[in-house]
Amino acid sequence: MSVQPTDQEAIERSVLLTHKVGLHARPSVKLTKLAKQYDAVIAIKPDDREDWTDAKSIVKVMALKAKQGVTLHFKAEGSDAESALDAMVGLVERNFDDGGD
Repeated sequence: MSVQPTDQEAIERSVLLTHKVGLHARPSVKLTKLAKQYDAVIAIKPDDREDWTDAKSIVKVMALKAKQGVTLHFKAEGSDAESALDAMVGLVERNFDDGGD
């Protein structure tokens, strides 16, 4: 499974990370669990990084150490890419459903 979807078929969305602890343990687990529910290839990249990371890998997502105030970019391709990105962005916008604002 590629973590760099082809630009021709991939769709992208961005969202501001407002969670007070950023993308650390609990938020990373929630994000990767959600990503794994979709067949689409999903990649994530904070705006302070060059390379895309597999959004289904907890180790790789935690290694991003994205902090509050960073914009997270998501890229996905596959039959359910649109709904996958809607869900990923929604989770970040809801502060990972744990009230960490």
